Amino acid sequence: MRRQLRILFHLLLMVTTFFTTTWAGSEWVTGKNVWMENYSMADFYVGMHFSIPFLLILTFHEFGHYLTARLNHVPSSLPYYIPLPPFPLSIGTLGAIIRLRSRHITIREHFDIGIAGPLAGFVIALIILIYGFLTLPPPEYIFQIHPEYEKYGLGYADYVYENQEGIIDIFIGKNLLFLLLEHLLADPARMPNPHEIMHYPYLFAGFLALVFTSLNLLPVGQLDGGHVLYGLFGYRIHRVVASGVFMAFMFYAGLGFVHPALPAGELWWYVAGYGFFLYLSFTGLGLPPRETLMYTLLIFALQLGLTWLIPGIKGYHGWLLFGFILGRLIGITHPKAAWEEPLTPTRKILGWIALVIFVLTFTPNPIEISTP
Repeated sequence: MRRQLRILFHLLLMVTTFFTTTWAGSEWVTGKNVWMENYSMADFYVGMHFSIPFLLILTFHEFGHYLTARLNHVPSSLPYYIPLPPFPLSIGTLGAIIRLRSRHITIREHFDIGIAGPLAGFVIALIILIYGFLTLPPPEYIFQIHPEYEKYGLGYADYVYENQEGIIDIFIGKNLLFLLLEHLLADPARMPNPHEIMHYPYLFAGFLALVFTSLNLLPVGQLDGGHVLYGLFGYRIHRVVASGVFMAFMFYAGLGFVHPALPAGELWWYVAGYGFFLYLSFTGLGLPPRETLMYTLLIFALQLGLTWLIPGIKGYHGWLLFGFILGRLIGITHPKAAWEEPLTPTRKILGWIALVIFVLTFTPNPIEISTP
């Protein structure tokens, strides 16, 4: 009975996430708020063009972990889907997770379970992106979403993005794989402007999937990429590489957050608050407090100095929260496996493929939002 209730709970989370991602998808695609009077079932159906492919990718990712854990006889929960209410700029979910119910896992099991999810999700994301690029609607499609653009014709981009007073502007960044597929598959006349990609549900779902794949494959801690790195190189090299990647990630994320040109009163508050934030994040390195403080001051000084030397330089501040979660909740180092068995040649090849996928899918600035 308890097992049946647990399965029902997982299904409830999955169904709820379907509705929240569909509502969110319809907002991204149509530009209509769920709570507007003119929101209709037709808009909900449009949102399904985003939610179904996105949840398909997420499901393959999580069941890649789950089935591999079962094959390795590692007790595991079914995926917990995490719904998110349809507030502005939400994608309707925080993803999904599984829980491994065993602490005694070998290095091979860590590797197999870690790599199976992103590889499975990546294959589905690739298929969906290929479909999206090959089935792009005519360029006039954008006038259904933005009828106000029609007066400018297909050259609207030369006018609307510079003169959108009082309007939130959203710009979708691109990674190497997205650019490659666009170059190989897309009809240039139909390819949407980067400011409008969110209105193309298959491209947007596939793009977001690549972003989340790259974050999962970040070679840090117990992320999927951390398991891969640990399996390929062992505990000592993992600790060095993961620490370096994490500090580089936080350096880029916070670049330009504190600017020396700020008024003196504001600058001190920014310095104190951001410095404390960095220190808390860097505690995940597992170093003594003095060394943690030293690295905090080093990264902060480099960020401040580069911002002073190159005015206007800026990283992607959206990564700061993710970095904080890595440092405080997930951790940067990887616990030692119960058994340090070497990987087979096939597994090593898959591990290097996963690292290449990380490079191809990492997007430095995935979504930039300019507020009026």
